[in-house]
Amino acid sequence: MQSFKTLAFLTLSMLLITSCSNDKLADEKSGQDPWPFGTMYEIFVQSFADSNGDGIGDFNGLTGKLDYLQELGIDGIWLMPIGPSPSYHKYDVTDYYDIHPDYGTLEDFKNFVAEAQERGIRVVMDLVINHSSSEHPWFIDAVSSKDSKYRDYYVWANIDSIQDDIAKKEVTLDSDNITQWHQAEGNEEYYYGFFYGGMPDLNYDNPVLRAEIIKIGKFWLEDVGVDGFRLDAAKHIFPDERATDSHAWWLEFGNAMKEVKPDVYLVGEVWGNAELVGPYLKGLPSMFNFDFHHGINRILKDEKNDGFVKNLVATRQTYQQIQDGYLDATFVNNHDQNRLIDNIEGNMAKNELSVAILLTLPGVPYVYYGDEIGMFGQKPDPNIREPFLWDYDGKAAEQTSWIEAVNTTDETVKPLSAQVDDPKSTYNYFKYWIHLRNDHKILRTGELEALSLPETMLGYERTLGEERWVIINNLTANNQLLELKDLSVNARIYSFDESLEVVDGMLELPPYASVILK
Repeated sequence: MQSFKTLAFLTLSMLLITSCSNDKLADEKSGQDPWPFGTMYEIFVQSFADSNGDGIGDFNGLTGKLDYLQELGIDGIWLMPIGPSPSYHKYDVTDYYDIHPDYGTLEDFKNFVAEAQERGIRVVMDLVINHSSSEHPWFIDAVSSKDSKYRDYYVWANIDSIQDDIAKKEVTLDSDNITQWHQAEGNEEYYYGFFYGGMPDLNYDNPVLRAEIIKIGKFWLEDVGVDGFRLDAAKHIFPDERATDSHAWWLEFGNAMKEVKPDVYLVGEVWGNAELVGPYLKGLPSMFNFDFHHGINRILKDEKNDGFVKNLVATRQTYQQIQDGYLDATFVNNHDQNRLIDNIEGNMAKNELSVAILLTLPGVPYVYYGDEIGMFGQKPDPNIREPFLWDYDGKAAEQTSWIEAVNTTDETVKPLSAQVDDPKSTYNYFKYWIHLRNDHKILRTGELEALSLPETMLGYERTLGEERWVIINNLTANNQLLELKDLSVNARIYSFDESLEVVDGMLELPPYASVILK
């Protein structure tokens, strides 16, 4: 019997990779600190950098910005979908072996990948294989005849077989976004599309389809040279009640990708508690940590610690028991959520604090493009994917303009050109913490333990061998006084504010400041 999927919620986020900095590259060669452990950077190509003046970002434009990303300290890039598609977001693919013509040619993309890797920057791409576009040639052919060789690439059911589910309101027909079953023109049977009718789900009970998907993955790794994949909607390959089949598929897929590239990085998008997420780690050893995202947004909004690090430690321990090589993909916001700064009433100091926390905790941290200049972004989705602001008044030739920005404009955000030479800018704040992480293995791979402090502060320690660092973050708008002997430390070693000094064993921490003590 053919598979079909049931309810769930749309999300898209996770993944990726990195490695760099002098000591880190040395570690990689010795096999002690393999990628990804540096900072990842998520990019919506359409909004980043335009090379030909059509207002749409492309790969030649992105290639021209690799030196910028290298200077920022980025070790890996996660690209949102790049394939041919009828939509602006491109999560409905019409050709799994090419890129969207708005972004350039496949050769342009290969050149970008080579140029990135030459700079020590890895490339991870969104691979959308839970569903295709309804405009994909496979689906068009499948709809044309029950005898099509692609018919069984998709999930079909006679309406009689789902009437009971309809009666129980487990399936809703003919209602945008909550419709799972859709009738194709000229067909009595309905096809399954969890997200909407334009995205028909692929049928993973079909071994021919599974072999084709593995072939697609190998093409991008072997022929094009990418370093890994962010795997969209990984939970929905089979219905919830067939989760063990989904786990088995990702193990099959992961093993096949490792045959081509032993250090391939696979990061999955699975929303749920540890009990649900854990079994996916056998095939997808990295998962986006949505609890981390919600938690850091919450403590910065409320200005009090509610056990954030203790919860993180517990989750990491649970997952490491399942997958010894587990890589926690941590993030503050991404292309699916409002940017954090919009959740904290535009408070730039809190926005900056978020990256100090993100980059001093373990895992594979992800920065969403534009966060480093303080870009704003509130839903609907196109408005959290607005053009990167390179200069005032669109003066930069590479400025994209495919959408009229309503959140990030000259009036709301200083462009990069106005921040690079300002030592106190948001850009230089991000750059400081990214480079600090790149330069110190203890921040990338050290053990984590929560500290007991007043709820107005977030404190934790990182240890690596005999080395111990203590990180303290002031979550409030008030100065916080620390007595260092209580923390078994006696000196400030790092903070963006160079004026911070230890006086008579005491340290006064300014509002929303972070400090590393030793």
